[in-house]
This record gives sequence, C-alpha cells and structure tokens, in this order.
Amino acid sequence: MTDAGTIQQPIRLGIIGTGLAVEKLHWPALKRMPERYRVVAFSNRSRPNAEKFAGYSGTPMDAFVADYHDLLRRDDVDAVLISLPIPLNLPVTREVLEAGKHVVCEKPPGADAAEGRAFVELVAAHPDRTVLVAENAFYRDDLRLARSLLDEGAIGRLHLVSWRTVSQLVPREDQFSSTPWRHDPGYEGGPHLDGGVHHTAQLRLLCGDVERVSGETQDANTTHGGPSDLTLNLRFVGGAVGNYTAAYPELAVPKEPNEMRLYGTEAVMTVSWGTVCVYRPDGTVETHRVEQSDTGYYNEFLNFAEAVAEGAPLVGTAAQSFRNMEIVLSGLASARAGQATAIDPWPEPLSAAAVPLWRPAGEADLYGGLPTTVTRETAKAE
Repeated sequence: MTDAGTIQQPIRLGIIGTGLAVEKLHWPALKRMPERYRVVAFSNRSRPNAEKFAGYSGTPMDAFVADYHDLLRRDDVDAVLISLPIPLNLPVTREVLEAGKHVVCEKPPGADAAEGRAFVELVAAHPDRTVLVAENAFYRDDLRLARSLLDEGAIGRLHLVSWRTVSQLVPREDQFSSTPWRHDPGYEGGPHLDGGVHHTAQLRLLCGDVERVSGETQDANTTHGGPSDLTLNLRFVGGAVGNYTAAYPELAVPKEPNEMRLYGTEAVMTVSWGTVCVYRPDGTVETHRVEQSDTGYYNEFLNFAEAVAEGAPLVGTAAQSFRNMEIVLSGLASARAGQATAIDPWPEPLSAAAVPLWRPAGEADLYGGLPTTVTRETAKAE
C-alpha cells in the first residue's frame, strides 16, 4: 500500500488499459510532464496493444504485466490511470483504492445511475486517496476563459442557452468510433453517456447546475448502440433556460457550426473550439482566440499531480462527473416517461456544488505557468 503522505515527484504511475484514449489523449499530455509523472508499470489484456504503447511511449516492456492485479501489488506504484470500457470503471476503481493507490479514471463513473452513485460513495469511503474522474471539459483553456468572462459579467445575466452539435458517427479505423464495446455498449445512452457527458460538463461549467430536464430521443444509426439523437430542454439553478441537442447519425451531414450560444441581458456569447466571441449591442464583437496546448488533458493531469503532492483541490471529482452523467440519464428517463424530470441536489458531504473555475495551484492568473496564448480583438460584427 502506498503511503499518501510520502508521495514524491514524479508520481510513479501505473496504467491499466493502453488503448486509444491513452494513445490519443493521455500520453500526449503525460509525456510533456516528466517532472510530474513516470510510468513504472502498465497492463493491457492485448499484448500487441501493450507493445504499441511501449513503442510510442518509450516505456520498456519489462514494465508490462498481463494481469493488472500484479500491477496493484507493486509497492513502486503511487497512482493508477484506469482507461477501460465504461462498465469496468467502478469495479476496477474499487480494486485500485483497496490496493492503496491514488486514481485517475476515465469518465463516466459508472454504466448507470446506481453505479455512478456507488462510485461517489466509494471515493468518499477513501478520504486518504486522491481520485480524479477524467473530464477534460472542466480544464479546457478556451472554456475556462469563457467562464471567467461570464463571472466578470461580460454578458450580464444569462437567461438563455442554445447548443446543437451534430456529427456523423460510423466506425473508422484508429478512431474511437471503431471500438467494438461502443457498437454494442453495456450501458444506457450509447454515445450520449460516452461523449455527451463532456457536453453536460461544459454546460455546467458555463451555465451552472441543472435542476430540471425534459428529453426526447430518436435513432438513426445502426452502427452504434443507444439512441443517436438526444434533445434536452433545461432549466438551470440560476434561472436560465436552454436547449441542448446532440445527434450522431449514420448518414453524413452538411458542415455544422456546433457552437454554443449564451444569451445575456447585456450581450451574447458564442463558444466554439478555441474561440470565444462576445457580441455587444453597439454592433461590435470581441473575439478571444485561445492557442491551447491540448483540449484540457495537460491541465487535468497537472491538477491531479498538485492534489496528490500538495493537497490542491480537485475540480474533476467523482461527484462532479456523476452530475454530468446524471443530466444525460435524467434526459433519457424523461424521454421514456414523457414528462420533465427534476434533478435533486446531492446530500452533503457528497454534493457536487457548482463547478469551480480551475487555476494552477498558487496562480492568480488563469494561465499562470501554462503554455497557453490568448489574443483579443474588437471589430464591427459582420
């Protein structure tokens, strides 16, 4: 068992599951943080995938173990990254915590509401361990900029949110859509529980928590399980209302803007990848362009490392991740019942309060110490 009070940098990391998420999302961030992390062990049920990870990461195959239980028994593993199919998140996290390790686990924290709640309760039962459920939307530099502008009153009182995101979803080689467990998922909601939780995380980060949801579903995709289309009418705790629609059809679709629009009493904000615009009544638009190192994974691993080593507060907690998941599940339940569903507050001490705005530990500036560049220009709107 690892002593939580004696962790020294770099964190000695074990990885369970070395598939696409590690290759495309986690390793690109980890390799830029050698002073924070060192991979000392990894496990994957497919040896070819393990060899592929060893090849691109430079981690020797001597660190490979076929059975992840052997990894958990190692004294030189401080923390474990769990990157497995959704139904395995809860049981494997339980084993890792019982082995005395800190945890970074891919989202969501369960295959259904009962598992998500059990995950939160499991983490609460291990207060001496740091557990982050990976939600990069909380850490994206462009979204953190948008949130800071909203906090400063850039658009006045938020009263309406509109977001439609549509993209074709068919199996493509070397893409997440090719993963077999996504074609016949052992969890409710299909792509909406897998990818849609990123969207609900963004909604909560920018607009606050949701107190009521009314959902409708449709399906137009034979290649992936779960409904392809989900539309939600939302009422936020702060009083704003909004609509969110996500669709993953099998048919190719025309190019979509896929931007979020936030309507305030003093201005309107649009948020898209890397760009935040504020449209003012005088006909000007203030455009912020964010050159970010990735889509939040570097910041996410930095927050975890600072939490383990220095006790910094986590943003991507299990309770926050479950709340993202709960909005999707409540929308699906509403669609089945044909009526709006209230989302009750969590009881203390497990409550997921409003998502805090993350900053690097000890930094007053939003981008202090980060490889991020922000430019701003004001011009007449076209």
